[in-house]
Amino acid sequence: MADDEAKGGAVARAFGLLAYVAAGGATGNLSALARDVGINRITAARLLATLEDEGMLEALPQGGHRIGLRFLGLAADALGQDDLIGHGRRLVALLSRQVCWSGYMVELDGPFAVYLAKEVPQTPLVSNIRPGSRIPAYLIAPGRVLMARRPRELWRGLYEAAQGDPRGARVTFEEAEGMLLEAASRDCCWSLGAFEQGIDACAAPVFDASGMAVAAVSVAGPSDRLRQRPGERDTIEAAVWGTAGRLSGLLGT
Repeated sequence: MADDEAKGGAVARAFGLLAYVAAGGATGNLSALARDVGINRITAARLLATLEDEGMLEALPQGGHRIGLRFLGLAADALGQDDLIGHGRRLVALLSRQVCWSGYMVELDGPFAVYLAKEVPQTPLVSNIRPGSRIPAYLIAPGRVLMARRPRELWRGLYEAAQGDPRGARVTFEEAEGMLLEAASRDCCWSLGAFEQGIDACAAPVFDASGMAVAAVSVAGPSDRLRQRPGERDTIEAAVWGTAGRLSGLLGT
């Protein structure tokens, strides 16, 4: 009984902390946080660390936390199927099975591309990308296909904002601008072994009812496949573009 009560208390404290952050509460001052939530400082620190590790909270560069992508994904699942993440996961899963490559859904968060969902075929791709991964947008195909559809006058500011990430300086702004211009001129964007060696990726934008590019769907797989069967590039591109179009349609486009 004591164990059950302890577990229930821990869960209640975690939910209380999540509710506090969701309501706009600050976590930078542990003493103030502990007082507001009704726990001690040690418990507050442990809960923050655990919730951050589990993706339920996300640490902010300037200090403090916000609700994490894993929490948002769970909430979206619970709220039903009429949402970007719910529809996107199902369509990305179908896309992954169709082309036998790993499938992803990505959105922009400032200068970063954030992976919201990942679906893998029977033979998983050896990749460091997973849900929650944040990468300077101009470095990867799904990020470029979204950033390229932002006004061009914003590109330099987004590039500079990504320089706090150690990967941000892999390319100069001029190189990034060239890749973005190419992405803006095409329906789909390809990356051929550029971010992770030996891995190719193809991405297409998803539009909401207003015509804004709100997400991207993409697939990634071993470069050997296209070297051995170059004709499959068109097949993969058509599948990615078609999936992005279906998801756009579900969002009211």
